[in-house]
Amino acid sequence: MSKKKHPEHVNHERWLVSYADFITLLFAFFVVLFASGQSDKRKQVELSRAMQTAFTQMGIFDRKSIQPSISDSSGGNDLDKPTPLGSPMPTEEQVQIAAKAAIDQEKRLREALSAKALTGNMPDQSVLLKSTAEGLVISLREAGFFGSGSAEVREESMPLLFQLAASMPEGAVRVEGHTDNVPIHTSQFPSNWELSGARAAAIARVLLEHGHVKPAEMATEGLAEFHPVASNGAEAGRALNRRVDVIVLRRPIVAKEASISAAPAEGPKMENTKMENTKVESPKVKLP
Repeated sequence: MSKKKHPEHVNHERWLVSYADFITLLFAFFVVLFASGQSDKRKQVELSRAMQTAFTQMGIFDRKSIQPSISDSSGGNDLDKPTPLGSPMPTEEQVQIAAKAAIDQEKRLREALSAKALTGNMPDQSVLLKSTAEGLVISLREAGFFGSGSAEVREESMPLLFQLAASMPEGAVRVEGHTDNVPIHTSQFPSNWELSGARAAAIARVLLEHGHVKPAEMATEGLAEFHPVASNGAEAGRALNRRVDVIVLRRPIVAKEASISAAPAEGPKMENTKMENTKVESPKVKLP
């Protein structure tokens, strides 16, 4: 006599096996992501510490001034935040005020140097003014201020130089000497380097003795024939290149709001040009 077979019931919980496998794989996936994130953060900390140690040993950073750290706060990554540098950006109004001041300064100098009593004994176009991004450039041409191959200031140009010195505002000034490409070789000036440097020094001395410019804010440079403003192929161009440029440097526009900086701001530092292995005698300036 055979046993009675019971009817098979349908298993409605078979889906739990697949669901459990899916949850297990998803958990493993998030564990891998978390481990990767922790590894990158550790690398950032190690890199930051290594850079701090290297720069501290080189003397670039003070050991107490920098404490790099990677924040774990939920407020975001600090590495993505920009770090403010220097002073705040000037406003549009401040830029306009500075531009107007530069225009007024150029106008005053033009009026002061255009007097017929000052330029009556000098060739035409002896003084040229132009405004650049660096500052106001006052070009003193050789024909009105120096003899050929000489760094001695002409006596008839002294009244104009005195007026220029008295009219110049306080601030940084750079005096550049320039020549044409015609070589010079004398006992006093072996090359155009010495001639251009001596002429710049002669003009600078007059401005210092009769003006408001401080010696610490005055610099002289002898640039020889390497910065022409015209072609040296013709005499007219060479005459324009033989010049001394007095550059009244623009003051930087600083925003009114004070900013926190690691060190106090210093005034402009300008050094006189040094020429190695060359001895240049300072020219004598004749005063009236």
